[in-house]
Amino acid sequence: LGEKWEDQNVEDQHKNQGRNLRSHMGERLCEGKESSQCAETVSPNLSVRKNTTGVKPYECTVCGKVFMRRSSLTRHMRSHTGYELFEKPYKCKECGKAFSYLKSFRRHERSHTGEKPYKCKQCGKTFIYHQPFQTHERTHIGEKPYECKQCGKALSCPSSLRIHERIHTGEKPYECKKCGKAFSCPSSIRIHERTHTGEKPYACKECGKAFISHTSVLTHMITHNGDRPYKCKECGKAFIFPSFLRVHERIHTGEKPYKCKQCGKAFRCSTSIQIHERTHTGEKPYKCKECGKSFSARPAFRVHLRVHTGEKPYKCKECGKAFSRTSYFRIHERTHTGEKPYECKKCGKTFNYPLDLQIHERNHTGEKPYECKECAKAFISLENFRRHMITHTGDGPYKCRDCGKAFIFPSALRTHERTHTGEKPYECKQCGKAFSCSSYIQIHERTHTGEKPYECKECGKAFIYPTSFQGHMRMHTGEKPYKCKECGKAFSLHSSFQRHERIHSCEKPLECKQCGKAFSLSTSLQKHMRMHTR
Repeated sequence: LGEKWEDQNVEDQHKNQGRNLRSHMGERLCEGKESSQCAETVSPNLSVRKNTTGVKPYECTVCGKVFMRRSSLTRHMRSHTGYELFEKPYKCKECGKAFSYLKSFRRHERSHTGEKPYKCKQCGKTFIYHQPFQTHERTHIGEKPYECKQCGKALSCPSSLRIHERIHTGEKPYECKKCGKAFSCPSSIRIHERTHTGEKPYACKECGKAFISHTSVLTHMITHNGDRPYKCKECGKAFIFPSFLRVHERIHTGEKPYKCKQCGKAFRCSTSIQIHERTHTGEKPYKCKECGKSFSARPAFRVHLRVHTGEKPYKCKECGKAFSRTSYFRIHERTHTGEKPYECKKCGKTFNYPLDLQIHERNHTGEKPYECKECAKAFISLENFRRHMITHTGDGPYKCRDCGKAFIFPSALRTHERTHTGEKPYECKQCGKAFSCSSYIQIHERTHTGEKPYECKECGKAFIYPTSFQGHMRMHTGEKPYKCKECGKAFSLHSSFQRHERIHSCEKPLECKQCGKAFSLSTSLQKHMRMHTR
């Protein structure tokens, strides 16, 4: 009760001082004026009619500037520092911030107490301030009264419209004092500044992990509760924000409202066009402090950092294997579910990965986009091309410590290393036979199922193994890609080429366990072994 009386006393003083000011202003307004309107004596309670033509009745007693409205004068008076009349008597005990009006002070206090008096009847969401509450209500009724003149996009509040318009104008009024990077909206610069200060004010209540933005913590929370309230009516996919859902819906409608001024390419969302524009400007704002590598997009930068930290936040519930990227994790999950969502329209074959489907489709079209500059040989996939290049360079980024053999991918090196360690982690459920590589067990399982997915269009013969199929196809085409450097003889199969090379090198890797005699060909060894069995 005491606080309320104190507040009332301060407000009464404020009002009385305002009345005294108006009586002084009335006197000053009429000094030296010959107008008949000012001939009458002005009472202390000045009342100026708004229809007084050409007169601005509210005058500043400090500088003499006059205003049509009392509120305009009030705002102006604050520009005179130290002017006691317009002091800020309401001071927050939590943070020290001061306010001129009790209403503003009460509203500010809610940021500390957590009080949210405005509750949405539709979804129960609560708000500290009335304005955001009104804006939120429009998400339910679909009202978007503010329309962009450039692209026709409608928005629910004027501030959103102003920020959106900057996409078209390119205006970025908010500049970071640390690095000079500019932003189109104030919330973006606040989040960005935290990358310099290291501040992470949003912490996960489940695991304690901290984040620089509210969006990031909400996205992270899905890993704990799986809650995504906004669902797509077309495919059922769920999202944590309505804006994410709207962007996703454009996949179904085909709408691409954001167009690049440089090349005309169109995009579904504003962030995509911002990232794309960097391909024209060459801007790569995200730089790794560990290795100096730069990136044009933040998601790619965050994923790269995990190379250094070793962080793998996505863990498979089935086998415990962890991944650094959510895309890798989703693809891995299909090895357990057997899901193959990507289907070839030509032959109906299905695939785990979209890239595998793209590569497969080239078998139908005959497209081979990767060409070797050394020998002009072309390939349908980058992986095959890189593997081929090792035959020319003899070098690759990943080398085996035991034998020095080079590989283009770390996964290929890991599989190879198992030939030295003898590790065979993939076991057939049918016969118990173990394999060092997942692809080997997939091929082996066909010996049980009888599946022969590789069929020759020329003669109809089918094969279990892709290598056998490729070798067979060369019988029809006459292609012999493996040529001996010593004598020029060419071969259609790599195994035949390797056997032939031993004639020149005199290498005899196949040894008889009975007598120790060595041979260059397996057929020769087999023939020799019969001598011991007679």
